[in-house]
Amino acid sequence: MNESKCPVPREQQPTNEFIELSKSKIFSWPKTKKTLILVLAKFWLITFVLFLAISSGSIYFKTSTLKYILLSFFSSLSIPILISIRLYLGWNHIFRRLISERVEYEESGWYDGQVWLKPLVLKEKESLIASIEVKPILKNLIQISSIFSILALLGILLFQYNNF
Repeated sequence: MNESKCPVPREQQPTNEFIELSKSKIFSWPKTKKTLILVLAKFWLITFVLFLAISSGSIYFKTSTLKYILLSFFSSLSIPILISIRLYLGWNHIFRRLISERVEYEESGWYDGQVWLKPLVLKEKESLIASIEVKPILKNLIQISSIFSILALLGILLFQYNNF
């Protein structure tokens, strides 16, 4: 953005917010599907081991080892789901700011919110960034979150309707 004509502070400009989010260690995970899957699988495995250790103290599960392992397996899906939801919310916020015709910003604090209308050239540039860069990231996050959510729902159904 041309800083002489743009009243929005540099750190609140959507393009700069996109660049900062892209550089972030955590928010750069969904840039490639393979990286995101590997990171979430690592979290799932670590959480699975942690949940195994926690539920091993239950007297109820000492009678059924299969139930003990399956419960830890399916409940450990909650952490990758929460991580993917957080990533989605961050990227969706940037996507909405990039495609918006207006930029909401604060000059010095939360109490003085302002709105600036983007010029057509900037709007086209940011729409292009949103469609080429951010939309595939959101698509990856939705797909992977859906897979984890379906697995978690299958686990819930398994425990709800089976007595083993």
